Amino acid sequence: MLEDRNNSLLSRREVKALFRGAAGKLKKTDAAEQIASQLGVDKKNVIPINLVCETGMTDVHAVFYVFENEEAAKKQLPRYRMLRTMPKAERKKLLDDEKAAKLKAKQAAAAEAKGGGKK
Repeated sequence: MLEDRNNSLLSRREVKALFRGAAGKLKKTDAAEQIASQLGVDKKNVIPINLVCETGMTDVHAVFYVFENEEAAKKQLPRYRMLRTMPKAERKKLLDDEKAAKLKAKQAAAAEAKGGGKK
């Protein structure tokens, strides 16, 4: 770990870490799990923000936000950041359910508009 700052204004910790020799081998979820175990927090509260490799180097520089709870993370970060931390199957199920609900609402509105015009 290179740096661990406490951002009291946004009520989160901002952690910068260096993973030596991990270029091309490290996934964001795995990195978040390692940071969570090192800090002793729940992995759902650790959000990977940036993982960068320099050209010709095998080290990975990473930035993570560590929140006190999931609700604080959902308030501050865009939705896609939260979706990226979910397992792929769970994320796909959630998005499919939302699409189905949106389609059902659209069909109901169209049927209502059609039925309302015949009076």
